Amino acid sequence: MASPLEQFTIKPWGPALEIAGYDVSFTNSAAAMVATLVVVTFFITFGMRKNALVPGRWQSGVEMCYEFIAKMLGDTAGPAGRKYFPFIFTLFMFVLAANLIGMIPWLHPFTFTSHIAVTFAMAFFVFVGVTIIGFATHGLKFFGFFVPDGAPWYLLLILVPIEVISYLSRPISLSVRLFANMVAGHTMLKVFGGFVVSLGALGGIFAASAFLPFAFIVALTGLELLVACLQAYVFAMLTCLYLNDALHMH
Repeated sequence: MASPLEQFTIKPWGPALEIAGYDVSFTNSAAAMVATLVVVTFFITFGMRKNALVPGRWQSGVEMCYEFIAKMLGDTAGPAGRKYFPFIFTLFMFVLAANLIGMIPWLHPFTFTSHIAVTFAMAFFVFVGVTIIGFATHGLKFFGFFVPDGAPWYLLLILVPIEVISYLSRPISLSVRLFANMVAGHTMLKVFGGFVVSLGALGGIFAASAFLPFAFIVALTGLELLVACLQAYVFAMLTCLYLNDALHMH
């Protein structure tokens, strides 16, 4: 049986390309990103092409996503965060589509959100962005974010380093959360799938017992679909919370 972790291997598609000593070949990960971009663009563009007063199912789906993110951003970052809606909406739809496309059976697409390099790149971009917004909004007063209000001066020697470390760990926690959930879920599906094939190959009573791991696969697939949506929501929600900190401090 193939290793359950083999599905996360990045493989080149087409000829190998190298620029200045760096491998820039088009890979299955890059293809999955392009597919995600195409799916999201197609879903939104064609869903709103009629712009009907009484929306159909497709347009209703797009509008539900729009209203969901708009409400989440308004509840967390307030009116000041509305101008950042395009970025939050794009981030949510990109992560959601990537997670869901990775769940399509038989086609066996590559789930690029299962790689820490991808999730950390997105999380670090969010971290740098909200930090720039914080300094652009408050100037040097943004350093006051690391000084809890009303704390005695002698406790600041402990609290300020804790606040700084907590702030700097944001891209790590944001990226690891998404990466770990995707890896764990897909690994479990692969393991139980291997059990079904192995028991079925034995024949007889063993083949009949393959129903049990198959039932687990069905249940895990439903759970993974929920996790795929939930992790996109959590990623966007935490981004909104970080944005609220940058705009409003404490």
